[in-house]
Amino acid sequence: MKKLLSVSLFLLLAVSGVQAQNTIWTADKANAWYQKQGWLRGSNFQPSTAINQLEMFQAATFDPQTIDRELGWAEGLGMNAMRVYLHHILWTSDRDGFKKRLDQYLQIANKHGIKTILVFFDDCWNDEYHPGKQPDPKPGVHNSGWVRDPGTMILNRPDSLPVLERYVKDVMTTFKNDDRILLWDLYNEPGNSGYTNKSLPLLKAVFSWARQVNPSQPVSAGLWNWGPQFDELNKFQLDNSDVVTYHQYQYINYHRDRIKELRKQNRPLICTEYMARRNGSLFQTVMPTLKAENIGAINWGFVSGKTNTIFAWDTPIANGREPELWFHDIFRKDGKPFSDDEVNLIKSLTGKQ
Repeated sequence: MKKLLSVSLFLLLAVSGVQAQNTIWTADKANAWYQKQGWLRGSNFQPSTAINQLEMFQAATFDPQTIDRELGWAEGLGMNAMRVYLHHILWTSDRDGFKKRLDQYLQIANKHGIKTILVFFDDCWNDEYHPGKQPDPKPGVHNSGWVRDPGTMILNRPDSLPVLERYVKDVMTTFKNDDRILLWDLYNEPGNSGYTNKSLPLLKAVFSWARQVNPSQPVSAGLWNWGPQFDELNKFQLDNSDVVTYHQYQYINYHRDRIKELRKQNRPLICTEYMARRNGSLFQTVMPTLKAENIGAINWGFVSGKTNTIFAWDTPIANGREPELWFHDIFRKDGKPFSDDEVNLIKSLTGKQ
């Protein structure tokens, strides 16, 4: 407890020691920005050949051919936004190469009429990570190779905070006026993996760093858990996000209730994660609702691949046999859809059919 307390104080002092130069966008500015975008729709994107953020962007495994092919399928569906995760180890191990490959990814996406939401930190899945060769997928296990950033390391190594600050500021400064980037998603699901408020100091820090850079794009961190233990995190996220982003994997009734609650912020809404078929979060019910409400619709998963996200979070299939009902994802590696009906629905909503 004493060690965690000292780490939290270190982080809080680091944030308070530098006054942010800019503040949250006004609601008018955020809504004017959103009106220019048109209805946003797309997926969380990881090429089928990459098991995690590191494999997507490291030099040895960066796969522009697959990225180009799969984003071409997204263009064919009428998608115009993808959400992509980064990792600080990519920057610390190969700063210039990483930024060059990120620019190459953005070039490919732009060619297909797709803007990108970039994600910095993440409290989900595996706590250990390293550069270089990544593990092979575990048969039938959802996201078996996905890695947190920075994970427990920030609690055990508070001296790493300056490195994280340099990473965030360098990447944001490089691309701060790049209209290929739609939004900076500063922290995915803060407080997950049992961290709860232990993630609050880093969440506050990354917002402070972002405000100092003052990018032309909005910044946000999505709400994802509405339990009382997340009240402080949620309040900070709502109070500091230019655009309100959120995750919702439940049945459409619950999703509508969440929309009603978040509308009170009088800011644009973007759902940056939805669609888990087993949970009743379906394209057929959620996507038409989000379009009617002019809420951005970014589902989880695009092409079935090394992330194994066709398998449910908590229901592994040891022999790796394909489940009859996919949990996430739209396409197989050969471009054939899991469901023709889903694809036809998406095209009808985006004007491609």
